[in-house]
Amino acid sequence: MFIFGLAVVFKLLSIQFLQGDVYRAKATERVVKNDTIPANRGNVYSVNGNLLATSIPKYDIRLDALTSKAKTFEKYVKPLCDSLSKYSGKSSNKLEKDIRRARANRNRYFLLARNIGYSDYIRLRNFPLLNLGAFKGGLVVEQTTKREHPMGGIAQRTIGYERIDDKGNVTRPGIDGAFGVKYLRGVDGQRMKQQIGKGQWKPLSDANEIEPQDGYDVYTTIDVNIQDIAHHALLAQLEKYKADHGCVVVMETKTGEIRAISNLGRNKNGHYYERLNYAVGESHESGSTFKLMALAAAFEDKVTDTSDVVDTERGIISFYGKKVRDSKHGGYGKISVSKAFEVSSNTGIVKVIDQAYRKQPEKFVDRLYDMNLNNDLDLPIIGEPKPIIPDPRVKNGRWSGIALQWMAYGYGVSFTPLQTLTFYNAVANDGVMVKPRFLKEVKEFDKVIEPFEKEVINNQICSKETISKLQALLKNVVEKEHGTGHRLYSKNFSMAGKTGTCQKDYRDKEKLNYISSFAGYFPVENPKYSCIVVIHEPDKSVGYYGADVSGPVFKRVAQKIFTDTPIVDEVETLEVKMGAVEDEYQHYYKMSQKFKTIMPNLVGMPAMDALAFLENMQVDVKVKLDGNGIVKSQSVNKNTKLKNNQTVVLKAS
Repeated sequence: MFIFGLAVVFKLLSIQFLQGDVYRAKATERVVKNDTIPANRGNVYSVNGNLLATSIPKYDIRLDALTSKAKTFEKYVKPLCDSLSKYSGKSSNKLEKDIRRARANRNRYFLLARNIGYSDYIRLRNFPLLNLGAFKGGLVVEQTTKREHPMGGIAQRTIGYERIDDKGNVTRPGIDGAFGVKYLRGVDGQRMKQQIGKGQWKPLSDANEIEPQDGYDVYTTIDVNIQDIAHHALLAQLEKYKADHGCVVVMETKTGEIRAISNLGRNKNGHYYERLNYAVGESHESGSTFKLMALAAAFEDKVTDTSDVVDTERGIISFYGKKVRDSKHGGYGKISVSKAFEVSSNTGIVKVIDQAYRKQPEKFVDRLYDMNLNNDLDLPIIGEPKPIIPDPRVKNGRWSGIALQWMAYGYGVSFTPLQTLTFYNAVANDGVMVKPRFLKEVKEFDKVIEPFEKEVINNQICSKETISKLQALLKNVVEKEHGTGHRLYSKNFSMAGKTGTCQKDYRDKEKLNYISSFAGYFPVENPKYSCIVVIHEPDKSVGYYGADVSGPVFKRVAQKIFTDTPIVDEVETLEVKMGAVEDEYQHYYKMSQKFKTIMPNLVGMPAMDALAFLENMQVDVKVKLDGNGIVKSQSVNKNTKLKNNQTVVLKAS
């Protein structure tokens, strides 16, 4: 017993003196901790300054019911409850009863309001008792931030976010995720908190120990007007064809700046939303849009020309028992290489490539490599896969006896929509391949922290002669009556492009589906924008050809961009010189200069133009449009002085 007693005394002395500092530190850690205050994440803006993503501060207001002295508590508890009653609508007597119970139960963390905005926070902290602060009044404020997307579901996946779960796993899709760590996140602050029991922590003071530093603001290349056009054009077509998912991307030709990118997928209820970033992250076989790359290689190697004649052989040719078929039963007979592309003859293009490269397929592959088709785009947005191009010199199981022929019309190769668009954009840009760009600049208030300039991937993907031929082919696809894209032709606005219809899951006939696409640019004379539309698994009973499914989205985007942008910018930016458009613009411009507060004669004007005219006058009028088309009558006579809030009714038909 004496020895046991000595051991106990020794252990007590050891804990007190030898290990005392360690245990005292642990006790302090359990009672007081340095808590992190997240910095406000920087905002994400469109190229024209519209807010795309922002961090909204939210506050929880609590009461330490034990902090205030009894005299102070009794003096202010009733006025506090009256103020809270006016704010929340709850009974003042019920609130007072709850707060008194919290004091009796020694509750130092009683919730008064949760997840409120800044204006409500300022209002509550000025209520009686709470306005005495943390030490005298028991005010406890906890601030969090919530990421908001003012545009809602439009481009939400591309704008992105950064989320960290309880286990520390980070998800960073889109622009917000890609540039969050470097620019948007900021520097967190710190604040001391004290444990008050039951796992709850209370700030030691009302002021932050170390103030957080907010993140920088990021200005993207997204144009909200074009984004809205692209989003709704794609959505309408997906709903019409009951497709699984699709994407559309609009790129500025000269700079590579992405003006719009929409990715919509269908949920189990049949509704479409921004599910995944298909344009950046989904690689698939290209189908007929790859025929442009195949002919670019052949033209550059001078193994064929647009005027050469190819025999489509009744629309069916075979290689090792595998058949290549044309969509037209019986084929096209003997036609030029140019027409084979314009009608999208599989047999014609395959025959050209087979005859030219059959003995040296690596030459064809090398030419594709020369045009940077084997490289990814090194995008900051995560998830971009590397392109797939079979190579006879690489032993990876992708090369076979029919690989060359199947590549010629877009099977066996795989690209993302954005990778395909980058090549088409290079053709529109006279051979200069530029990197797609999502950021314009990073700013802190009005100070530019880092600008982002155009990046050139390849100064000349192929000769000017080849580029000229490719441009003519794409133009003919739309303009010539036999072209697969001719139904998209408009005499008022020129565009060029290539349709694509690719089989999906073709190894299992029960699962057979289609990928419909259209890639091109507009206007033809001086391309301003390039665009790609890809729609997966349209309802085959409704339609699945690229010209029917994806083409109308391309046309809708092109026409809306051309007609809906401000008129002065239209003429200067797109540089389209057409007599009818010029006359219409001059008439519109003269009217806008003359009629600023006086009602003009809008009869005979397109209804949408008349609507825009009235909404842009110096007088704030309310416009009601009855019908659509051309304005037939107006409720206010010409030359009448307009007043603010006056209603003008336009009837159109």
